[in-house]
Formats: sequence, C-alpha cells, structure tokens
Amino acid sequence: MSTGALYVVATPIGNLADISLRALETLRMVDLVAAEDTRHSRKLLTHYDIHKPLISYHSQNIEKRGPELMAKLLAGANLALVTDAGTPGISDPGSLLVRQALDAGLKVVSIPGPAALIAALVVSGLPTQPFAFLGFPPSRGTGRKRFFEGHGSLPMTLILYESPHRLQQTLKEMLTIWGNRQLAVARELTKKFEEIYRGTVTEAQQHFAGPVKGEITLVVAGAEKPEGADPAADHWVEELERSLRQGKTIKEAADGVSAQFAMSRRKVYQMALKLKAPANSD
Repeated sequence: MSTGALYVVATPIGNLADISLRALETLRMVDLVAAEDTRHSRKLLTHYDIHKPLISYHSQNIEKRGPELMAKLLAGANLALVTDAGTPGISDPGSLLVRQALDAGLKVVSIPGPAALIAALVVSGLPTQPFAFLGFPPSRGTGRKRFFEGHGSLPMTLILYESPHRLQQTLKEMLTIWGNRQLAVARELTKKFEEIYRGTVTEAQQHFAGPVKGEITLVVAGAEKPEGADPAADHWVEELERSLRQGKTIKEAADGVSAQFAMSRRKVYQMALKLKAPANSD
C-alpha cells in the first residue's frame, strides 16, 4: 500500500485574495484538511467553493490527534495542514506533525505563501538581514523576563508576535530591558484597518495608549555594539572556526559568517586565512 503525503499549505493572514493558485489546487486535491480552527478554515474553503473534510489539529489535542493523522497518512491519504493565518509550523503545533511525518519516511511538501513575520519585516524600514524570529513571548512570570533578557543582546533585527492586550506591557519591558530602540508595530496586516507604526519604543507607547485590536507583529532594531567593543565578544570568530572545522572552504565560511553577523566580508575572510594557516603550514 502506498503512503500519502503531507502538504504544508500557507493561507492568507487576512485578505483572502492572498492565497496562491497552487494552494487552492492542493486544497482541492487532498483527501483531508487538518486545521488549527476548523470554523475559521471552513470560511476560507467555502469562499473558494472547496468541500473537503476538516479535522482539528491544535495545541490542546496534538497528543491525541497527531497519531490519528499519521495513521491516515500511512494508510495512503493525502493531507493538507493549515493554520488560522499564514504558514503552518510558525508559532503553532504544525512543526510537530511535520517532524513525525519525516521520521516515518513520508513525503512532506511545502506550499509557500503568506507569513506575517515576513510581511511586517519588509515594510518595517529596518535591516532585513540578518533577522531573528522570536515568536510569542511567554505570557507571564519569570519565563517572560528571561525571554527579554535572553534576546536583548542579539545584534540583528528581532521579530516577535504579541496579543493586542499585552502590547503595552511588552513595550514597557522592551524599554526597560532593551532600551528605546527603533521599531515597527504592524497591526491587522493585509486587512481593512492595517496599520504600520514606525518610531521608537516610547513613541509607540504613546501611540498605542488606548485600546488596541487585531494581531500584532513587532519588528525591533537589534542591539547596538558598544563603542570599542571587542568583535570577538559577538562570537563570530568561534562561528568561523566551527564552519572551517565542518569542512567549509575559506570563501564559504567567510561568506556565511559575514552575512550572519553583518560584518565586513574582507575582515572575516582575512581572519579565516589566519585560522586556516596553521593547518596549511605542515
């Protein structure tokens, strides 16, 4: 018996017209659609006159539903995985099902499309590479404090999601722990009342002082390097050594590290030559 395939299908983050032709074709082809919220996804399928069985797959039922979906795939069913908005596997449990399917030797196919983090990044006005996606901060407690303390020193653009009722608290913690950085607050992306606010953390606090509605994506400037700081403190030399040990050429290692740490390629390349020199001198 042949096994089925898992299709990871990106769906609109707001505007229904943002779905791809390939995504529609896939949703019409599969035997079953696993959705984070079946009611939400039913509206999308109905809008495009697609009639397929829907089954819920979310953080509260993954232990029970995961084996059920795997059994269907192993029995030959083709399954589409969708989330409420955007690309499955990003800030939802979809990545677990993907891992299970891969471990079972099943075919996993990406049907790319919208993702709020990319949509917000490209209009933020902040550097688009490198960047780090942090997902949702913990909602409370010491985990939330550790989240902001642990990521505050990253030198690249930071992207995170937040619920509207915690936006002010998040801005307050950013100001206290990260400082008054430049940021963009993207609200209701692709929807009728879309808003992209750009400014500093304190300016955003004032702008969003009243009630806030809609999904929030924050794009925040990375940490600035202190004047006179030792570049080695950013661990780029250690990363360069690791790349060379993995068998990468000097050019490959230098290109990768310079892009990762937003550094001069010439400087990284010269260091790579020095690191490689002892091995070549024998």
